[in-house]
Amino acid sequence: MTLWLAILLALLLLAAVLLFLTLSSYIHFHFRLCRLGKDDRLEFDLKAVFGLVKLHYELPALVFQGIEKGIKVKLEESGIAPVRKDEDKEEQIDKESVTEWLGNIRKALKATRGLKKWLRNTLSHVQISKLDWSTDFSLGDAAYTATTAGALWGLKWSFAGWLSRWVRLKKAPRLFVAPVFRDELCFSTEAVCAGKLSVGYAVFAGLLLLRRISRVKGGLRGWKELLSRDKSNLARENSD
Repeated sequence: MTLWLAILLALLLLAAVLLFLTLSSYIHFHFRLCRLGKDDRLEFDLKAVFGLVKLHYELPALVFQGIEKGIKVKLEESGIAPVRKDEDKEEQIDKESVTEWLGNIRKALKATRGLKKWLRNTLSHVQISKLDWSTDFSLGDAAYTATTAGALWGLKWSFAGWLSRWVRLKKAPRLFVAPVFRDELCFSTEAVCAGKLSVGYAVFAGLLLLRRISRVKGGLRGWKELLSRDKSNLARENSD
């Protein structure tokens, strides 16, 4: 009996240590957006639990198909995570899909007490360790290009100031604007952002969100409908 009790206590201690290490670890993310001429690429990487969970999302193509059809995007997903398979998906972003997203946001706000406050508090714990954004462009006219370069500088720093109100910037952003004085139009930009969020706070934020949802009459049912709708849309897209 003493031996089994010692084994049980050892297992409980091991579980407690693993739980502590997991909660004290961080969720690391890396975002990269690049546009060169007509070529677009968007990449997002996520690592958690000491690299045991790795997710990679890549959007290699954005095709504008007109006002009615909107934008066609291809999303590639890969990584290491429980019950996860590599897959590619194609989606159409048009007026109908945007209207549906806005409707879902309104339903989420209605089904959650203080969702905006929860989001602000959660983002305030996100630490941004790297924010680089460079842009090279030409409008085909030297005077217009120089004037626009100044306006773009102001726009970038305004964005950095707005972002600092939501997240923690651990380092000063590196923002670059390089006017190219050519007699033809050209544009290229690259934005890189990296940061982290504590796993412990992510779990705490999830519990807070659940509490806020449960305090609204019909909140849990509303979120269940939203999530089930997303799953049905995903299943329909995969079947197509």
